[in-house]
Amino acid sequence: MSSSLSVYLLDVAATRALVGSGDQQLLDVVRSEFGDDLARDDEWFASEIEDGAPAAYEALRAVVHAGPFSEDKEHAFQYGYAYKRLCSLTGSFLDNSCFTPHRGDWLSVVDEGLRALGITAVSVAEFEYSDLPAPIPSTYIPGCGEWTHEQCLRALEQFEATKATGAEPPSLEPEVVEAVMQVLQWLRHAESRPGFGVIGFKS
Repeated sequence: MSSSLSVYLLDVAATRALVGSGDQQLLDVVRSEFGDDLARDDEWFASEIEDGAPAAYEALRAVVHAGPFSEDKEHAFQYGYAYKRLCSLTGSFLDNSCFTPHRGDWLSVVDEGLRALGITAVSVAEFEYSDLPAPIPSTYIPGCGEWTHEQCLRALEQFEATKATGAEPPSLEPEVVEAVMQVLQWLRHAESRPGFGVIGFKS
């Protein structure tokens, strides 16, 4: 079974602040402008919704109003996807062609490539975790992780420091090199926008 990674460039603090903001205007815009997307997601998760999971808009409303959340842990995935929706609406989608689809431990393999270049400040495998802003319930799917602006800058500094040594570049598989270069593109995007970082979701 293959996985996908969706990655967004955005103001990390401002995005996290949407959780519990009570921004009804935001919810109204989503419902009016993206009703088809909400309906499509509800169709995709129809059986889960029939079993009591919240519909897409209900989950989004709970995230924006900091609850109420379902007490059933099996329903937590909907709140994770609701937060992903907020990121997709307020952020810029970054090229994920090296990561979607992917199989197995590909994210860890790319992390090994990053480390070979001296980059330890960021990790793509972190996007597998459940680092959702409180009080969103923890969920395995989708995984969520974030890189702050400072982490992105540090990662680029590490890369430049490795290049400055003049050492022979490590021998990496071509597909790993391509993925590492894509990560560096994400970092460059964040570098030029103060306060902006990267939030990624694995599903």
